[in-house]
Amino acid sequence: MKFPGRRQHKHYFPVDNKNPLTNQVNQQTQLVRNYIVGIDQILVDIEAKVDQAFLDEFDLKRGMSQVISDEVTERLYDRLKRDSLVYYEFAGGTIGNTMHNYSVLADDRSVLLGVMSSNIRVGDYAYRFLSNTSSRVDLNYLQPVNGPIGRCFTLIDDTGERTFGINAGLINKLHPDSICESLIEGASALVISSYLMRTEEDDTMTQAAIKAVKCANEAGVPVVLTLGTKFLIEKEPEFWREFVKNHVNVLTMNEEEALAITDIEDPLLAADKCLDWVDMVICTAGPEGLYMAGYVDEAYKRETNYPLLPGKITDFNQYEFSRPMLLKDCESPLRIYTHTAPYMGGPDSIKNTNGAGDAALAAVLHDLSANVYHKKNVENSSKHTQNALTYSSLSQMSKYANRASYEVLVQHSPRLSRGLPEREDSLEQAYWAK
Repeated sequence: MKFPGRRQHKHYFPVDNKNPLTNQVNQQTQLVRNYIVGIDQILVDIEAKVDQAFLDEFDLKRGMSQVISDEVTERLYDRLKRDSLVYYEFAGGTIGNTMHNYSVLADDRSVLLGVMSSNIRVGDYAYRFLSNTSSRVDLNYLQPVNGPIGRCFTLIDDTGERTFGINAGLINKLHPDSICESLIEGASALVISSYLMRTEEDDTMTQAAIKAVKCANEAGVPVVLTLGTKFLIEKEPEFWREFVKNHVNVLTMNEEEALAITDIEDPLLAADKCLDWVDMVICTAGPEGLYMAGYVDEAYKRETNYPLLPGKITDFNQYEFSRPMLLKDCESPLRIYTHTAPYMGGPDSIKNTNGAGDAALAAVLHDLSANVYHKKNVENSSKHTQNALTYSSLSQMSKYANRASYEVLVQHSPRLSRGLPEREDSLEQAYWAK
């Protein structure tokens, strides 16, 4: 596993036992590997440039998000292909993106649960998903289905207006029997999204997700939830508050989703409110940057070397150099917060916002998983006298997450195509050295 800490250091853990005379790695040593598990609605994102006549032809309402039938989907896709209108075609899905990005950043295994078409042809949707997913993502636990996976069309007209056509296919047919309990129990984290709860009566995805979550809760595996969209949270905010309080350890959201679940506009105060329910919070706030919040025991708090920041919570970043902990592991819990401004002030030109939050979450998951990996292989390390949730401090994780999301903003794909550079190509190397 690559090391997720400061970028100027070598990105590997010092976990190999070497002979002090020969400096050779002891071949008898077997490193204990670990992994994370994610559950997702498997789909492909298709972006195309069209005109109003095209939208009228398929009875699509401009600027709206609408569900389209299988028959319309096939005709729509054939027309886009025939007229060479497809601009980009990528594997998608919030958790699918996160698992891919995690495996790219960590150069290590993640496991994706969901459904996959049992009959796959070269060039079709399922083929696109598989060919655009990192080989380090374990897809062997996908449930085969006799039909298509999901397709999400983003149709852009000359004015830049986006019209969405969504065909779910069989993405919500993941059955509870396809959830391997031993797989969940052995994971470093279970990652889900709010979309898994938005299903129809005859779908089984929600039951499968609930089974996995309860299994993780019983096994003490951290559950990570990404809120996905404010529209879903706004419909049942009380349900989501109870759900995260009872089942979730790490909550990730943007400022709009934060407002929907807390009724608080300020992202810092919203993150603070979420600590009433969970152990750690990640909140992206667009051009304002990224906020994180968590808990640390008084005995392990570490003061920042950076200037103290003003905000709705006075000097809120005072203990941002602390490593966050689960609330239940703190004898005298202290709330800690951090904020990171956009890397290099943000990109000059944002090519894509879809997936930036997924990249930020992947970076945090890398750090969380790295802590488990190091603890298993160097259990006597002084690093683990503190029963921390993550390997790095809240501040360092925030910078890492912020930097990973920047990489997605400056490309068209919602997924990372490579890990972060060993050294930055800009003067912002100091970003990591602080």
